Amino acid sequence: MFNALLKSQLAEAANFAFTTIEPNVGIVEVPDERLNKLAEIENSARVVPTTIKFVDIAGIISGAHKGEGLGNKFLSHIREVDAIAQVVRCFENDKVMHVGGKVDPKSDIETIETELILADLETLNKKIISTEKDARSGFKTAIAALPIYKKIETGFGEGKTIAKLNLSEDDKELIQDANFLTVKPFIYVFNVQEEDATEMSEDLVEKFELESLVDPNQAVVISAKIEEELSQLPEADQRELLGEYGLEKPGLNRLVEVAYTTLDLISFLTAGEMEARAWTVRRGAKAPEAAGKIHTDFEKKFIKAEVVAYDDFVGLGGWAKAKPAGKARLEGKQYEVKDGDVLFVHHG
Repeated sequence: MFNALLKSQLAEAANFAFTTIEPNVGIVEVPDERLNKLAEIENSARVVPTTIKFVDIAGIISGAHKGEGLGNKFLSHIREVDAIAQVVRCFENDKVMHVGGKVDPKSDIETIETELILADLETLNKKIISTEKDARSGFKTAIAALPIYKKIETGFGEGKTIAKLNLSEDDKELIQDANFLTVKPFIYVFNVQEEDATEMSEDLVEKFELESLVDPNQAVVISAKIEEELSQLPEADQRELLGEYGLEKPGLNRLVEVAYTTLDLISFLTAGEMEARAWTVRRGAKAPEAAGKIHTDFEKKFIKAEVVAYDDFVGLGGWAKAKPAGKARLEGKQYEVKDGDVLFVHHG
């Protein structure tokens, strides 16, 4: 799956447990059809998609929180990421071993989430002791954080990850220094046989009785076998292969899209003679922060941004016609950038 994402053979794939010890890291381009249109209109010399980083970390087995199967090492790698994508085996194949001895998606998901909760529980117990002490001393931050830690403790007792407790952003900020594993959002990647690649994630959630574990909106159905074949074909042949399986686009495109949605990311665009380019920001980012993605000085010395909605930009034919048509708005420091905004930044 990881190799297909990168269209390379960076990660060793072998038929035994813990083939991966050190994480494999790859930068993946985020597919965005809007860029080609912008490049065409502005005669851009090149197209530069935005990217997302994927880290291939070894599987977690039962007992990982106690160090089983090098679990402590693998859990430390997970602390560095923003979201966790669980690749869940949903295919039968006697020639491909399973560390648990049988194909059981529900058990696999429960094992991973239980191990992450148990690892977090050790952190939580220490945090509660130190926070109770600080709260007794009258520290306001500790007094505010203690009820959140108690809520998490109750959730863990019910087998719930922190991500499923729907904490507010303010609550998350108060417990940020604990660096919990299960506060990270989960994405579920159902790795299926080729003939099942068109199944909806809702169907698989129901089929494997995963309703209590998996949000279908954060699940993607992919056949790693198909994706591996696609990664080795030219674009025209890819479309033909997708058609044979009744697929509109590669599953990996959908995985990147779900990752973007899960992390609440959006793309804004820039277009000119040099390049048409996409940039990533969190939803709700203000114009200076977006400008800082282009260059750090742009954020510090931000004056204003000219903004055109993508549909207007394409419909009118670029900057030259959007401005006289009144579609290029001047926005200040408080403007929240929208997905698909085409920006031109003015700075000191």
